[in-house]
Parts: sequence; C-alpha cells; structure tokens
Amino acid sequence: MFWTRTGLLLAVLLVISIGSLWISSAMDAGLLRNLVTALGTGTLVSAIVGFGQTLITAAASQKALVTPLIEESKRALRDLSAEYRALNNEFFPTHVFEASAEPDPEFNRLLMDDLRASRHYFFRGFSGRHAAARLLLTRSEWELRTVVADPRQHSAISGRARYLLRNEGATGDYDKIRARLIDEISIGIVGLFLARSRCTSVDIAVISDPPLDRTEIFDDSVWLTLYSDVGGVTSLYPRTLRFSEGSFIYGMQRAEFQRMRDTRTAQKFVITPDTSRQEFLALFEKITGTPLSEEGFAELERKFHDFREEFTKAAGLES
Repeated sequence: MFWTRTGLLLAVLLVISIGSLWISSAMDAGLLRNLVTALGTGTLVSAIVGFGQTLITAAASQKALVTPLIEESKRALRDLSAEYRALNNEFFPTHVFEASAEPDPEFNRLLMDDLRASRHYFFRGFSGRHAAARLLLTRSEWELRTVVADPRQHSAISGRARYLLRNEGATGDYDKIRARLIDEISIGIVGLFLARSRCTSVDIAVISDPPLDRTEIFDDSVWLTLYSDVGGVTSLYPRTLRFSEGSFIYGMQRAEFQRMRDTRTAQKFVITPDTSRQEFLALFEKITGTPLSEEGFAELERKFHDFREEFTKAAGLES
C-alpha cells in the first residue's frame, strides 16, 4: 500500500513535469513560458527529491519495523521447533517396529547394539529365554535384573496363553498352550543360569501378575513390546517401541520395574557366576515348586540351546 500510493504520486509528478517542459518548449519566449518551464523544472526536482526521500524512509522503516518483526518471528519459530523436539524426546519413540509374522533383523540388530553399549540390563517379560539367549550372543558383562512370571500361579500364565490362543485360532488348545508356557519358564530359568558367567549377578523376581507387555531397559533406551496391542493380535511378533534415555517413558518404566520388584508378593532370587549346579537345582525348586534332577536339567539345557539356535537364526544374529 505504501509503495503503491508513493509510486502513484511520483508518476503524477513526472507526468506533470514532462508535460510542462514539453509544452514550454513549444511556446514563445516570455513570462508565460518561463512560468511553465519553472513549473516543469520544480515538479521534476520535487519528483527526484521525493523519490530519494522515499527510499531513505523505506529503508529506515524496514530496519526499524520489519527487520525486528522478522527476527522475532524467526526466534519464535526456533523456540517452537525446540519445544517440539523436546516433546518428541519426552513422549515419542525413536523407533517403531510394527507387528509382523517374521522377526525383523533391523529390530534385533538395533536392540543388540543397545545391549552391547549398556552395563545394566533390566528385563521384564514372561520367561526370560530371550534375555538369556541375547546375553550368550555377546562377550560383555552386565548387571542383569529380571521380572518373570510365577509358574505356580495360574493368573501369571493366563494372559500370555490367551494371546497365543488368538494366534492359533479355532484349533488352539488352551491347556496345551499353558503347559508349553510353563515349560518355557523352566527353560528360561535354566537359560539365565547358563548365562550367569556374562553377568556380575542375575537377580530374578518372580511375580504372580506380570504385565502382558515385555520391557527391556538399557542404559540409553527402553524397549516396549506390546502384546496388549489389539491391532497386532494376529501377528506372532507384536508392535515394539523404542524410547531414548531422556524420555518420560524411560523414567516411568524404570520406576515401574523397580515397583514390581519391591512388591511384597514378589519372590526374589539371585544367581551369581559362582552358583554351582547343585545350588541352582535347589533354587529351581524354590522358584517353580518342582524338583529338578540332573536328567531334567540336561533336558531343559538341551531345549534352551535348541531355542537359542533357532532364535539366533530367525533374528539374523548369526556371526
């Protein structure tokens, strides 16, 4: 608007100036010609001076008004971007792995990278088989804390059994699935014993009401495997989210993990690198309520190594 009105005024002055000078050039010498010439010259000078003043005024206005407004807008955008980044770090996952029927190699590669870079490994899941298998695939040393289901409590098994039953459809047998899950817990406990040399200690908390979702916490990240996600009930491998160490979810999951371990109903057991086979057999009976013979231990050990090899191959973790 400013430039439109100013440009129109300058154009009018130029037209009057040029017209006056053109008319004066056709007039005879005399007072009237001098007046018309003076009008054209004065108008032309006014147009030139006005144009210069307009440029100076516009530059000053730009510097005094527009430039600070632009800088303030840029600062507001930077602050808004920083706020969104903070929200992303606080509440949004760094990685999302959708539910699938086959293991995702990228998922396992990234999780193993987090494990290798960590000195603490907190696992809350069903049996602990995967945690033990991952430990045996690396050469580092960790402080391992686990929360697993109590095989003696029906309520601890039912949630995972129903999830697997949905995947098997109408042909699924709940009792067979439940028996298989109890066996998996036994295999997982034996696996944790076999992985004891990779840990300064293995703390096992057995609870009767474990959450359906699996949580794996490292020094710099937390992984949530959402068995409770109804959108992925038809997939063997549920949706998984990864959050960074600085996020709200990370702090919340660590606090929740500790709360579960500290509940009165949680039974706690410790396996160290020095735990002998006989000591473990007695510990196994305390955890499961079932005596374990040497032959039974050998059978569970074989099953665990079969699982480890199958898991390693399926996850693309073969060296």
